[in-house]
Amino acid sequence: MTGWGLFLAALATFLLSHMIPARPAVRGWLIDALGRTGYFVAYSLVSLAVLVWLIIAAANAPFVEVIPPLSLLRWAPLLIMPVACWLAIAGLSIRNPLSFGGLGHRPFDPDSPGILRTTRHPILVALMLWAIAHLLANGSLSHVILFGLFAGFAAMGMALIDRRTARLLGPEWQRLSRNTARLSLHAPRPWPRLWVWLATIAACAVLLQVHEAVIGLSPLP
Repeated sequence: MTGWGLFLAALATFLLSHMIPARPAVRGWLIDALGRTGYFVAYSLVSLAVLVWLIIAAANAPFVEVIPPLSLLRWAPLLIMPVACWLAIAGLSIRNPLSFGGLGHRPFDPDSPGILRTTRHPILVALMLWAIAHLLANGSLSHVILFGLFAGFAAMGMALIDRRTARLLGPEWQRLSRNTARLSLHAPRPWPRLWVWLATIAACAVLLQVHEAVIGLSPLP
C-alpha cells in the first residue's frame, strides 16, 4: 500500500487509537489492567508511534499545493512548538479529573488548579497548536488534511470532554471546574514546577535534533 492509501490507513489508525481509549468503559478497563502509570506510558508510546507513521505517510502522499511555501510561515513551528511542548508536559505533570489525566501523584486541588486555570485540556491544546504550526509550514493537500483534522479533532474534543465530564460528575463538576477554563489567557496558579520547564527545553532540543532524521525535513527555516 502506497500513496493516498497508506496515508488514509495511517490517519484512520491514529483517529481510532485516540477515540477508542477515550471511551470511559475502555479507558477504565485499560487502567485496571495496566495500572494508571502503565496506561499513560503505553498510550503515549502507541500514540507517538502511530503519529510518526502518519507524518511519514503524509510526506509520501502525492504533492498537491494548497498553501504557498512562504518563508515566513516556516517560522511558525519554531515559535509555537515550545508552547505546545510546555503545555503537554505541564498537563502530564498533574492529576486532571476534568480531561485526560496526568501522571501527578498529588490529588487535584480545585483551589490551586495549576495549568488547568489556563486550560482544562492542556494536552489537546498542545495538539491543536502543533497542528496549526505545521499546517502553516506544510501547505500540501495531504498536510492540510492531516493537520486540519488534528486541529479540528482537538477543538471538538475539548467541548465533548467538558460535556461528558459534567454529565458524569454531576454537581461535583461545579466544584472541581470553578477555577478552570476550557481555554483562556489566565496564568496558571500555581505555575508548573521547575522540572516542567527543564523538561520542555530538553524536549524541544530533542525534537530539533531528531526531526530531520525521522521526518526527513529540517525544522529550521
